[in-house]
Amino acid sequence: MPYWRLSSFYFFYFATLGALIPYWGLYLKDLGFSELQIGELLAVVMATKIIAPNVWGWIADHTGQRMLVIRVASLLAAICFSGVFVSSGYWWLILVMSAFSFFWNASLPQFEATTLNHLGPETQRYSSIRLWGSIGFIVTVAGLGVLFDYVRISYLPLILLLLFVSIWLSSLVVPEQDGRHEYIDHQPLWVLLRRREILSLLVAAFFLQASHGPYYSFYSLYLETWGYSRLLIGELWALGVIAEIFVFIYMHRLLPRFGARKLFLAALLLTGLRWLLIAGFLDNLLILLIAQVLHAASFGIVHAVAIHLIHIYFKGRHQGKGQALYSSLSFGAGGAVGSVLGGWLWTTSGPKSMFISAAAVSLLAWAVAWWGIRNR
Repeated sequence: MPYWRLSSFYFFYFATLGALIPYWGLYLKDLGFSELQIGELLAVVMATKIIAPNVWGWIADHTGQRMLVIRVASLLAAICFSGVFVSSGYWWLILVMSAFSFFWNASLPQFEATTLNHLGPETQRYSSIRLWGSIGFIVTVAGLGVLFDYVRISYLPLILLLLFVSIWLSSLVVPEQDGRHEYIDHQPLWVLLRRREILSLLVAAFFLQASHGPYYSFYSLYLETWGYSRLLIGELWALGVIAEIFVFIYMHRLLPRFGARKLFLAALLLTGLRWLLIAGFLDNLLILLIAQVLHAASFGIVHAVAIHLIHIYFKGRHQGKGQALYSSLSFGAGGAVGSVLGGWLWTTSGPKSMFISAAAVSLLAWAVAWWGIRNR
């Protein structure tokens, strides 16, 4: 099992996220865009996840050339992103961000399927590989937090382009591993999607990521508006991902001990608490630190459990499509809705209303999960 080659892809992919999510909103603000426009531009990146993973998932499942799909998508993402150096106009950025994210968002779901196929029956080892993505995120989010206290944030596009190229280079060393032959699954996809546990997982994931929309799109801007430095903002982002790493390290013990259902439901309740703490205690650094530690639940536990369940529910020729559906409905549709509504709420009701609403949406996710998800 090519541990380090798999881990390197996760490292660079999430290192890119560590530069894009916390700082792209600040970069757009520096260009003069309003909060509503920022929300719309960031929503484009998430919205392409609704379509792109499903298109590329279908291609990967039917050709069996999953790594080839990942390599082509990663290269085209880097090429398309270079368009940001041409112009900084609103509609041009809409076009560029739509193009690069269509390819960039295609690669991760297929790489998740590739990793699980390499692991075979040892799927509990997934977290020990995925944690390198969290380490990559920390390296860039903390490093750039220091850097941008000394240099202009206008350097961000160049840094991102180098990271996109690194994703493509890391994909070249990962061998193909197709798992379709391991299972015989004659059920049509639409039959699977009618199953209560699958439907509830996907709907709950949608609501959960919608609740994350204000966090991913506006958390840095929210803190900067209150007077926090970019160095401290970067450290707060990094703290959340450090907490996530501990979850990935111990997940192989937590899942057998508590089961997927209990972990998922507990994490969703803690997610709601996290958003309320951010909304109500912005002037209390200790409370903000506690809220960031809760990222271990709101992302770490939820994502690890969801990947575990998707791998169980979608077998054989549906593996790629299952990962794609999870990505498109949660991080795609859910993230896009949350980002747009977050920008609208900031403009109409103030930034705190974003996180109060996010807490309510996470409770919707809990209700759906309680209704449908079985213990596995």
